[in-house]
This record gives sequence, structure tokens and C-alpha cells, in this order.
Amino acid sequence: MSAALPSLLAWLALLLLGRAARPADACSCSPVHPQQAFCNADVVIRAKAVSGKEVDSGNDVYGNPIKRIQYEIKQIKMFKGPDKDIELIYTAPSSAVCGVSLDTGGKKEYLIAGKSEGNGKMHITLCDFIVPWDSLSATQKKSLNQRYQMGCECKISRCPAIPCFVSSPEECLWTDWVTEKNINGRQAKHYACIKRSDGSCAWYRGVAPPKQEFLDIEDP
Repeated sequence: MSAALPSLLAWLALLLLGRAARPADACSCSPVHPQQAFCNADVVIRAKAVSGKEVDSGNDVYGNPIKRIQYEIKQIKMFKGPDKDIELIYTAPSSAVCGVSLDTGGKKEYLIAGKSEGNGKMHITLCDFIVPWDSLSATQKKSLNQRYQMGCECKISRCPAIPCFVSSPEECLWTDWVTEKNINGRQAKHYACIKRSDGSCAWYRGVAPPKQEFLDIEDP
């Protein structure tokens, strides 16, 4: 037997073990700018959870019960969503399948973005934008009322490495990762990608809504 063969067999064994150790349904999410999360969500609210419990949610294709965590919440403000207040939030039972854990003491407030299930219910995953309210910047809080919505027709593209370029006038480059090695950097905290009167999009910074002069100019 070649001397290299045992080491090759050992490497293959480790590779197979590594694949087996990774759950097939492990949660994996692509980072998004807070504005993208707002625009992609059916519902965006400020709320706190007052209780949580595991509930059955029908059966899978094999007849096994599907478990979900049900949070009873107190909605403080709705920024986007239906006319009816959200009363219940559902999520998967563990983080391995993108389940979200919320503090149920009734004191911690969150910004919660997710999908509507109708009739005062919504569903959330780890891939949605769910953060403690106090962790948001003043600009982010203000942007929830109007500014993020003004750019929902724009495209925000994450720049993974320098150089990167916009592919169209309707695109804003999100460079926090390459400039700060952090997806919660300056652009995430203080900027929104706004659509202007000429159809192009550009980053805008500031707590106040953009002025008409910004919307009309060709260059940011």
C-alpha cells in the first residue's frame, strides 16, 4: 500500500464525518441591509413578547406533527403591515432551522420584520430583521416611518470585495463589509437608498426625509 493512501483515506473519512455532522436543514442566511429587510417584509412592527410556548402546527408529508414556537406579543407600533394589530408570532422550534428566540419578560422591545399569516399572526426566521429596539440608530428608527419605503424600488447590492461597481442607475452599493468588516456598519446604521425623480437611486444620510433638491439632482 502506498504511504500516501492511509492519509488519503483518513482525509476522506474526516470529510464524510464533517458532512454528516452538518444538519441537512441548518439555517443559512444572506446578509441584507435593514432597508432591504423592511422592503422584503410583509409586516414590520415594534413589539415585546409577553409569553411563549411550543404548539402543533399541522403535520408534515409523513404525518409527523410540525412543532412551532408561538409568542404572544404586545404590539407598540406598526410601520408596515395589515390594519389589524399583530397578536401572535410563530417561529421554528430551534435556531438550527432558523427559529428565533425572543425574551418573554415583557420588558425587552424589538423591531420585528417578517411574513404575514393573516388574522393578527406573523411568522419570523433568523433570516428576517429582528433586533432589540434600543440597538437601532436614531436614523434607522426615523427611516422606518417613510424613508426606507421611498427606496423599495431601488436595488441594494452588497459589495463582497474591492473593486465593485453598480450595474445600473437604480442600484446602491452596500460597502460596510469591505470597509468595516461588519454588516452593521455606517451605511446600515445611517443611510438609506432613495429613488430620485430621474429614476436613479442614491444613498442619503440624515434623520430628516430627503429634500426636493436631493431628489432632483443627478449626482448624490
